[in-house]
Amino acid sequence: MNKTIQLAKRPEGLPKLSDFKIINETVPELSAGEILLQTKFVSVDPYLRGRMNDIKSYIPPFQLDQPITSGVIAEVIATKNEVFQKGDVLSGMLPWNEKSISNGEGLLKVDASKAPLSAYLGILGMTGLTAYLGLTEIGKPKKGETLVVSGAAGAVGSVVGQIGKILGMRVVGTAGTDEKVTLLKNELGFDEAINYKTTVNITEALKTACPDGIDVYFDNVGGPISDAVLFSINKFARIVCCGAISVYNNTKLPKSISVQTFLVRNSALMQGFIIFDYAEKYPEAIQQLSQWLAEGKLSYTETVREGFENIPQAFIDLFDGKNKGKMIVKISS
Repeated sequence: MNKTIQLAKRPEGLPKLSDFKIINETVPELSAGEILLQTKFVSVDPYLRGRMNDIKSYIPPFQLDQPITSGVIAEVIATKNEVFQKGDVLSGMLPWNEKSISNGEGLLKVDASKAPLSAYLGILGMTGLTAYLGLTEIGKPKKGETLVVSGAAGAVGSVVGQIGKILGMRVVGTAGTDEKVTLLKNELGFDEAINYKTTVNITEALKTACPDGIDVYFDNVGGPISDAVLFSINKFARIVCCGAISVYNNTKLPKSISVQTFLVRNSALMQGFIIFDYAEKYPEAIQQLSQWLAEGKLSYTETVREGFENIPQAFIDLFDGKNKGKMIVKISS
């Protein structure tokens, strides 16, 4: 038998455990060209929340009573495929199943001797690619400029800030606890970090932390923090819109200040992006990230939960900021 996690109903506001269901099903026999995979690690990410809504987006919504999919590391335990052998470890988008059958399309072999397997869901996977390509392709960072990162202790933000430092920028991050602020400054090399939950006036705090203004803003959260950044942006600033976790669970359209005046006044760029837009640049990005990791210039943090049944709760906990760095669920064999 095989356990699978399905979307039971579409969440209203913050997802609840009752929005998911775990069922048992029989694993079918392998057909020619197929492989049987044992799940080892599952990535939970904020963007999955958008796919739980039945609305048009850049990717189709999850269907009710069907498995949720995300980044997964899995081991081949049986094969009728000439490309993949038993024991191969693969990375790709797969269902939240204990075991999955695949024809291998879209799956990549990963090497545990070069990095821990979980890293291929994080700094050497979609997380690292999003950070590197979002910052370099849209942010166009220059040495000596000031970079602000919101959600800076999260999976993507923590990597963005480190890349900014490697490229010679002054880096300021926002996070939601004093512990995360300490992590950013003492372990990840940020020049300044702000606890937005205990800061009375985030606009003034950003002006103090960024005395020369803000040249690049990597936005992971949206909402009031992103509004406050606008008051400090410089001429020709670049705003990289990666995510908006602060409003994903809103049941009404959020109220926000109008950005047009700030953009026009400063000849600034504001651009959203989806990492899949830059698929042709994945190889060079992974090569650079791997080099920096091997050289000790990049480090990464993970919050690892254990147990297949705990995947939904790990996902829900993202919205309470209970993760430092990448949130991953390890599946016991």
